[in-house]
Amino acid sequence: MANIETQDVTYEAGGKSLRGHLAKPASPNGAGVIVVHEWWGLNDYIRGRAAKLAELGYTALAADMYGDGVVADNPEQANELMSAALGDVAGIEARFKAAAGLLESQDAVGAGKLAAIGYCFGGAVVLHAARIGMPLAGVVSFHGSLGSFHKPEAGSVKAKILVCHGGADALVPEDDVNAFKAEMSEAKADCDFRAYDGALHGYTNPEATAKGEKYGMPLAYHAEADAQSWQDMQDFFTKIF
Repeated sequence: MANIETQDVTYEAGGKSLRGHLAKPASPNGAGVIVVHEWWGLNDYIRGRAAKLAELGYTALAADMYGDGVVADNPEQANELMSAALGDVAGIEARFKAAAGLLESQDAVGAGKLAAIGYCFGGAVVLHAARIGMPLAGVVSFHGSLGSFHKPEAGSVKAKILVCHGGADALVPEDDVNAFKAEMSEAKADCDFRAYDGALHGYTNPEATAKGEKYGMPLAYHAEADAQSWQDMQDFFTKIF
């Protein structure tokens, strides 16, 4: 990763201190990508994803949606943090917009060239940003929650959407999948939904299998789905940018 520069950054939303992680490429391509963490918080896995984006030429900001850089040590704590965040949708919007503002302020990021990706909880966050009509070029959800906090009107979704879903994800009910597809259709959104056969929740995270076994949860890493979804994201970015 000698061709990138990384640094921790502090910013603020609603009086709350947020601690993000910025990854900058040596030869930026002019686009910026917000990376939103799983329910565990902004950990090394998410920092690594930001770095991988920077290696591709994107200026990437791993955003802190919990505040103060808090990271969960177990599912109980993670659920508490996620539930508190989801219970304050206005707060989520403010923190996401603060991250977007910070990334847009970078000299390497051109006007109108901002996207967002999210994992698990982060998938729900970036999809919500699209649903409320934020001016993003596109959003990508990886094994994200699909439930809606805002039903968009037809034509109001500005961002193009790519959903990378585990075909065997037991934590996202099939009813949610069907409801999401219907919602996107009614909103006339530009949405591509891809399901990867045999992939469980957390399929992109190499630590998912061990955590699933440790905590008795249906989580597992799936190398093929991880690689394919990352390539699908790159193709998507090529299209929108």
